[in-house]
Amino acid sequence: MATAIGIWSEVIKPGTPLVLTPAADLRLCNVSLGETLADPTGRTVVKVTHMSPVVPAEDEEEVDDEDDDLPDMKQCEIILCALTPGKIEQTLVDLVLQEEQEVLIEVIGKNEIHFVGNYIEQPVPFNSGDDEESDDEMNSEDEHDLRFVSSDVEVDPEDLESDVSRFEEMDDGEAAASKSLKRPRASDVMDTDEAPKSKAEKKLKGADGKAVEKKADAEKITAAADSKVDGKDKKSKKDKKKEKQEAKAAEPAALVEREVTGGLKIKDVKIGSGPKAVKGKTVGMRYIGKLTNGQQFDANTKGKPFTFHLGKGEVIRGWDEGIAGMQVGGERILTIPPAMGYGKRGTDGIPGNSTLVFEVKLLSLK
Repeated sequence: MATAIGIWSEVIKPGTPLVLTPAADLRLCNVSLGETLADPTGRTVVKVTHMSPVVPAEDEEEVDDEDDDLPDMKQCEIILCALTPGKIEQTLVDLVLQEEQEVLIEVIGKNEIHFVGNYIEQPVPFNSGDDEESDDEMNSEDEHDLRFVSSDVEVDPEDLESDVSRFEEMDDGEAAASKSLKRPRASDVMDTDEAPKSKAEKKLKGADGKAVEKKADAEKITAAADSKVDGKDKKSKKDKKKEKQEAKAAEPAALVEREVTGGLKIKDVKIGSGPKAVKGKTVGMRYIGKLTNGQQFDANTKGKPFTFHLGKGEVIRGWDEGIAGMQVGGERILTIPPAMGYGKRGTDGIPGNSTLVFEVKLLSLK
């Protein structure tokens, strides 16, 4: 069964066909008339034009060709639905548009048409034998590890490992379980007749890094360290308090929520690194979508990241404008007003006039 990984919507007006090349497999779910009708009685037809492979006739002779593996293609037109005000104003559909396969959607009539769908992740075909075993290993160890997400901007895996974010915390339980199943190092399980040395018997090191053999020398170093603490290097509580205040004052203004045109509110929780996301770039995202009452309606926190072309109208306007300016590794909280989300009508799981709250993280930028 396919898994929904992102919401898609579009408005198509008569005389302005949409040429669509999905960045991932896209399922069209609902087609409806617009809020305002240009023709209150007229019928409006939705037509989809796509390319389909030609199936040869049974009696047709096969011709050897170097390109036999590539089937001949032909242009096909289908009528997706027909809507009439007062009779049928919306209809559910189940049409999957394949990734990177170009289609043309056009409206015949006088009324504009609203489309709603979602990007999907198709199930991986079953593999037997060694492939199954290797797939199980990959799923058990790497499924929740964000360090292995590809990116055009190089990021040190050490930096990603130390980045404990809202998204990575979701899989802490699974990570702890996998660590407990790892075999201990051979040096940890080797049998030995020697009793462990006590702290007093272990060699001490001085400030220069050299080992201190004698107990008397160790005592001298300890005394010198104590005198240093009691002298100029010892910080008073007042000094420590002052340092904390200065550090707090030096915190970046990124943590302050700001409001931009249209009522969109943006709060940078973490600043990333590298080039910024601008219109036309392909971005790979993790996200959690909630209503203002805390109810979660959508999320992408593991598996294949949600990708789209920024500023091309493939997502809601709040995302197109709210993701702009982020850097890889950056995290934001977007508070999106209804006019920049799903408006008065809403969509599956989202009531009309809903303000949306998205926690987003930029994983890749191309």
